[in-house]
Amino acid sequence: MNGDTVLTLIFKAGPVVKIVLLILLLFSVFSWAIIFYKFRLLSKVEKESKEFYEAFLKGKQWDALYKSTKRFTVSPLANLFRAAYSIEDAGMDEIRSTLKKIESSETARLEKYLTFLATTGSTTPFIGLFGTVWGIMNSFMGIGRIGAASLAVVAPGIAEALIATAAGLAAAIPAVIAYNYFLSRTRKNIIVTEDFSQELIEQLVRKHGETQTGSF
Repeated sequence: MNGDTVLTLIFKAGPVVKIVLLILLLFSVFSWAIIFYKFRLLSKVEKESKEFYEAFLKGKQWDALYKSTKRFTVSPLANLFRAAYSIEDAGMDEIRSTLKKIESSETARLEKYLTFLATTGSTTPFIGLFGTVWGIMNSFMGIGRIGAASLAVVAPGIAEALIATAAGLAAAIPAVIAYNYFLSRTRKNIIVTEDFSQELIEQLVRKHGETQTGSF
């Protein structure tokens, strides 16, 4: 075993352990892809939402503001405003229902792929443990066939088995950290979205009230 490296041990591992390692590798690759995607998306969402809300507070004319929202492609606030603008002359019940639907769709978009990170964090350690148990079981079966137990006989099998545990933890730890981090940022964005939706409704209620008052 003196000249064995981690890669050598992986190649020497049994088929079950290799399958386990392949599954863990896929989990890890997809997790890191999601991590980079979510980081870029949430950063862009927060940047656009901040810029849009500043424009919303300064802009008194909704027509001009609506034209400027084309550059905000991922901001939930801009999407809510566009929906409210398109139906501002409708009844308040319809406006509330429409904005609620937009809120739900934006929440689902912000939370997308977080479930996979949570699944990776909770299942990959057990997948790795399964590979470890299987590898150690094969090592002891090998001892039974040889009829002798020594460090030289046992160590390679146990070492390759423990690689599965290490691989499971390597996949799980970044996924758990990323899940908690992105969940916190996502919840903050959802709260901002809900608050802005309520602000839009209040403005439209005042606008409808002024319209009705002016009609008498």
